[in-house]
Parts: sequence; C-alpha cells; structure tokens
Amino acid sequence: MFEAWFRSRRCGYVVGLVSREEGAWEVGGVRSNYTITFSRREADNVARGFAVAKADTPGGRKADAERLAAVVEALTGIRPKIRRMKDCRVMIECGRERLDGFKRYAKFADAIERWLEETSR
Repeated sequence: MFEAWFRSRRCGYVVGLVSREEGAWEVGGVRSNYTITFSRREADNVARGFAVAKADTPGGRKADAERLAAVVEALTGIRPKIRRMKDCRVMIECGRERLDGFKRYAKFADAIERWLEETSR
C-alpha cells in the first residue's frame, strides 16, 4: 500500500513517501493517491516536504489540499501548512516534525533514517 524511496538527484538526496495502490486514501468520499517529496535545499539544511494538490479531483485544488492535509494529520498527528502559490498551484508543506511522525511506520522508517543520515551536515 505504501512505499518509501530514497534517491540522489541533481539538487541532492531526496526521500519520497508514496501511496501506490489505486485509491489508497479515501477522504470525504474521494479516493486518491498522494506523493510527498522531502528534500534539503536551504542554507540551514532544514528538511522540508512538499506535495502539489491536483486540479482534476472533485472540488479542485483547494479541496484536494484539504484532503491531503487530513491524511498527513491522521498519520503524523500534526496538520501541514497549505500554501497558495501565485501560479494558482496549491502546495502542502511538511516540516521535520511530520517526517518524524512518518518514521513511526515500518515501511517509511528505513528510507527516512537513511536519508537523514546521508543528508545531515
């Protein structure tokens, strides 16, 4: 049902948390799959995760962002920030606290730990 991956990319190492099954999450009667990608980009090496809300879901981007935020809150106990971008995209931002919350799940823990070790300064 869930998958975690760890890769080296041009911008550095990233870890992704993915729900792969068709309709892995159902929130408010809408089934969807989500991917949250964590990376370290800033000078202070802070871990941040982002996911983009989909426009082709019932209710549009804003409703999809609310559904994803509900999933993250259910899994980690902490509600993520929802950000509206100038180009009309709606993004979910997850900080280190949510990454630590995801580590409670065995399928995510190894990839997250490896990523944190590889990217720490």
